Formats: sequence, C-alpha cells, structure tokens
Amino acid sequence: MTEVIVERHPDQAMTAADATAIIEGGSDCRAIHRLTWHRSVLSADGQRMMCHLTSPDLESVRIALKSGPQLIKTEIWACSVRDAPGLTEVELAQANVLVSFRFEQPMTPAELEAIEGYGGVCLQSHRVRLLRAFVASDQRRVLCLCVAPDAESVRLALRDATPPFERICAFQQFYD
Repeated sequence: MTEVIVERHPDQAMTAADATAIIEGGSDCRAIHRLTWHRSVLSADGQRMMCHLTSPDLESVRIALKSGPQLIKTEIWACSVRDAPGLTEVELAQANVLVSFRFEQPMTPAELEAIEGYGGVCLQSHRVRLLRAFVASDQRRVLCLCVAPDAESVRLALRDATPPFERICAFQQFYD
C-alpha cells in the first residue's frame, strides 16, 4: 500500500461542514477503490485541506477523486510517514499547526535531517513539538503536523530555519 497526501486548494474558503461533507461523501468511492482515509486537516482560513490516505497506488486516488462532484484544485502525492519517537494517537489528535515545505530540487539527506531535527531546542523554547512529517516520495514536499500554543509560536521557532518553510497555518483536524 502507498501512503498518499491529497491537498485541496479551494477557490472559496471551506468550512468545517464542507470538509466533513467531502470526507463523508467519499466513503463509498474510497471503498470501491480500496482507499483508507486516516485523517484530514482544514486550515483555519479554510483555504487549504490536506487528507492522508493509504491506497494501492496514486492512480486509484486520482480515479476516486474524478468521480467526486467538487472541482477543487488538487495535488496528489505519494509519501512516507515519519513520526516523533513514541508518538501516540492521543498526542497526534492534539496537533494544531501545519508546516509546509516545497523544494525546486529534491531534498538532500541533510535538508531532510534538518527538518526532522526541528524538534530541538528552538522549537522547545517556543513550546512547539513536531509530531508527524509526510515526506514526498520525490523529496520535493514535506508537511509537518505540530502541536503548539499557536501558529505564531511555530513561525517564531522556524523563522531562521534552513531550509525555509513555505507556509505555516493553524488547522482543525478530522479523524476517526
């Protein structure tokens, strides 16, 4: 099975009800295409929704999304999932800030190590904990789920980060 991220970028802000409708509305299609939904997050401004699925392959996800009624700009990519040591589902449920990285060229091992190493002193001093990272198979995208007092705490902690982040946003989670 393949770990997959589906990023949605709607033209108009989505609400929690919109996100719930997408998640619930796709359950039959997910079953047909053997997709397992794990969780989704909706940015606080409603401009971005990210869903984590497991699928036989990327094409199954593409086919499933084509049968949906909503036409939203969507990015689909395979990834690996990297969790903080000892992460529990209870801790993951507390995640509230998403950090996005995007690269023109595939990440070097040192860049990936730097992102995963953000659990160090700088984050701790701002009470930020990196819980889970989704690393694109092509090494050009990383999404990190963090728990923090707020998105600004994460911005402050990562303001001098190398590589630099693309976007930081607070979010609402949806999961079973």
